[in-house]
Amino acid sequence: MKNQNLAIKIKDLRNRKGFSQEQLSDESKLSLRTIQRIEKGESIPRGDTLIKLTQALGVTPDDLLEWQITDDKGYLQLLNWSSFSFIITPLLGIIIPLVMWILKREKIKFVDDSGKKIINFQITWTLILYSTITIIQLILGEGFFIYLNINITDSIWALIHKFSIPSVILFSLYVYNIVTIFLNVRKSQKGLKNKYLPAIPFLK
Repeated sequence: MKNQNLAIKIKDLRNRKGFSQEQLSDESKLSLRTIQRIEKGESIPRGDTLIKLTQALGVTPDDLLEWQITDDKGYLQLLNWSSFSFIITPLLGIIIPLVMWILKREKIKFVDDSGKKIINFQITWTLILYSTITIIQLILGEGFFIYLNINITDSIWALIHKFSIPSVILFSLYVYNIVTIFLNVRKSQKGLKNKYLPAIPFLK
């Protein structure tokens, strides 16, 4: 485990508890010098020191040791691909990336940033999709009802069998989402940061 990653996590946990280094020293019964060396990455807590430290921070030793920030481009690509589930139903394109983000946001580099961007984009895209459908219904005088299970198959069917400006607009929304995902998968392969637009910052 990289000392610095562990040191950052311990400092973060201490701040979340509202402890100063002196307070953590008192709570853990470890010397202030030991706490300082651990937070500087000069020392890795083991054995009794690890147990005392984790008890004071309210976590288990296994939890703390699992918090290693690693590089994993494969997971980042999978995170981007997961939003592709929007073609089944828009809500799935939000839920699957959300679960993947929650599971690894503190363990893999760039997952926190990428996950927020993907989720914000998919929520925004879903709102635009349903808003567009609603406007089309009102313009065409079809009344108002929400297609919760709408998917890309419906969009293609409408484009082929009811070719019109509304069907083209809906199909274009799906194409835009697909292209955006493909472009960001390529970026993650190259180690570049994702860029999903438009995206209302629901997660910051």
